Amino acid sequence: MFEKMQRAFWKALTPDLIVDEPKVAAPSAPGLAANVVAALGGVDNLKSQQPVALTRVRVELRDVGRMNRQALNLAGVPGVMMLEGGVVHLITGLQP
Repeated sequence: MFEKMQRAFWKALTPDLIVDEPKVAAPSAPGLAANVVAALGGVDNLKSQQPVALTRVRVELRDVGRMNRQALNLAGVPGVMMLEGGVVHLITGLQP
C-alpha cells in the first residue's frame, strides 16, 4: 500500500515521467465460465450470482428473454430451473 501512495505522490509531482500502469480487465463474472455468461445474455444482463450448493448456482437476470438455454447446455450446464423475478438456478453437477 505504501508503494502505491508513493507512486501516486511522484506521479502528481512529475506526471510526464511516471508511466501509468496498464489496467487489467476484471473478470466478467467470478465463478462462471465466459461461455455460460454469454449464454445468460452477457455480463450486463447479470444482476447477481451466488453458489447455493455444490451442484447449483443462483443467478438473477435483468432480462430472462436474453438467456439461451441451448447455449447453456452446450456450455456444460445440464439443467436450468426458472423461478419468479428473473431468478434462474443453474444445475451444474459436480464439476471435476
